[in-house]
Amino acid sequence: MFHDAANLLACVEHVKFRGTACTIIGVSRPYQLKRRAQHQDQTRQRIIEAAIELHQTIGPAATTVSEIAERAEVGRVTVYRHFPDEPSLARACSGQYFKRHPFPDPDRWRARTDPVERLRTGLRETYAYHRATQAMISHVLADARDHPVVAPYHDHWRHATEVLAEPWRLRGRRRALLRAGIAVALSFDTWRTLTREQRLSDNQAVELMLRLTCDCAHDPDERTSNALAKR
Repeated sequence: MFHDAANLLACVEHVKFRGTACTIIGVSRPYQLKRRAQHQDQTRQRIIEAAIELHQTIGPAATTVSEIAERAEVGRVTVYRHFPDEPSLARACSGQYFKRHPFPDPDRWRARTDPVERLRTGLRETYAYHRATQAMISHVLADARDHPVVAPYHDHWRHATEVLAEPWRLRGRRRALLRAGIAVALSFDTWRTLTREQRLSDNQAVELMLRLTCDCAHDPDERTSNALAKR
């Protein structure tokens, strides 16, 4: 602010007009360029915010440039000036959204060495995240699940799956089954089915998936044989 004031004061010029003293304030070119850049940044931000709001209310597929422009209070040309194509706008929106809604950190879960406790911690944080982001993610996965801009989202949960599978001392088919069970447990679709369709609380969903996932650590043929032997 003080730097801007200095620029203005440096351009003050005192003159006389028909005997009347006047002060003419000129605006330096660097100041003008700075103000223009700030205005452009504000316009760009309004466009991103408008797109995010539309994506989490009607979905990316239904969102049009005209609707974004109307909500951002700019013209279509202005939208295209800042974002010449759909991928550039999608990257800006996803970057802004996930900056505001950072993923749970799987590396922090490594502090829990017990496999069951690590899995419980991971599921609790994951389901809390799914609940906080459900308005956006439900639309994004429905409309753009395989879009390149969603790749980091899928990569994150693959990494989370590996972190949660680490402490289990399993090999071969049992490890593959466990990893598959963990991946299903972490899925947004799983959480949504359990909490919205089956009306479970997040804690109930965690305990159910914890039990089912731990069950994946045991050989299914062995469980079947044991069940038949008890008959």
